[in-house]
Amino acid sequence: MPDIQLISPGDLDGHGQAGGFPIEQYALRFLAQGDSWFSIGAVPPWLTSNLFDKLTLSKSAVAVNCARPGAELVHMTDSTSNRTFLQLLSGRLARPWTALLLSGLGNDVISAAQSPPGQAPATRLLATAAEWAAAGDPARYVSEPGWATFRNHAKDVFGLLLQRRDAAPVNRGLPIVMHTYDFVTPRNAAAGPNLGPWLYKAVNAFGVPQRDWAALGSELLRRVRALMLELAAADATIHVVDTQGTLAPADPTDTGPTAHWQNEIHPTRTGYRLLGNVWEQSLEQLFCAP
Repeated sequence: MPDIQLISPGDLDGHGQAGGFPIEQYALRFLAQGDSWFSIGAVPPWLTSNLFDKLTLSKSAVAVNCARPGAELVHMTDSTSNRTFLQLLSGRLARPWTALLLSGLGNDVISAAQSPPGQAPATRLLATAAEWAAAGDPARYVSEPGWATFRNHAKDVFGLLLQRRDAAPVNRGLPIVMHTYDFVTPRNAAAGPNLGPWLYKAVNAFGVPQRDWAALGSELLRRVRALMLELAAADATIHVVDTQGTLAPADPTDTGPTAHWQNEIHPTRTGYRLLGNVWEQSLEQLFCAP
């Protein structure tokens, strides 16, 4: 089975050269948008890969990849910073796509966790020690007003993405395929110089005991998964590839690569391949089944 061919938006027109990429020759033509799990997860980049690595389907497929490291959903829908993506989706560069493949909300929750303890509860994702409930439940480290803010904001931004998608008839109702994120462990494992770690700094800023770091990371990603499933339940065009629980979590004391994690928030090549296996099954069922 052939690998999904990954190209950049500029390849469609050959970067101004005659005879751009022959996208019409492919049975499946995906538009991809997202964060580092679709692009680069380490410096130097070859230390890890992404979810597209060796992704194969029974039909020929190409993905025009607009993803970039650090992207948050709110920026993916911004017509200023992501003009090309939106033009390909519903603007003057739009063409009929098979589906929009989306890697989003992972960076959003990590960014939200960076809000410092001095912020009001509704504007930070983590709770201060004075707000912690009884021991035993990792949810006690989450600021519930802050989570409500995050959840509502995410739903609003996703609604904007649907509006952008449906702005032109060519891709109105286009299927959107997104994925859950596996369990990230806060730990002192950066992705490169001045690139993280992220959750490690957050749990230290809020004084979360190390014994509960892994449980808190899992709690946050479980909530993101529930949010994605809620979005999918509300709109039949949204599909969730549920990869959560596929990888072996790192330990909070690990400061380097583990079997499935290259750094704090990005899988190894082996990890991405395991996640890719789940993606292949879902995409086959959605777009290759007779």
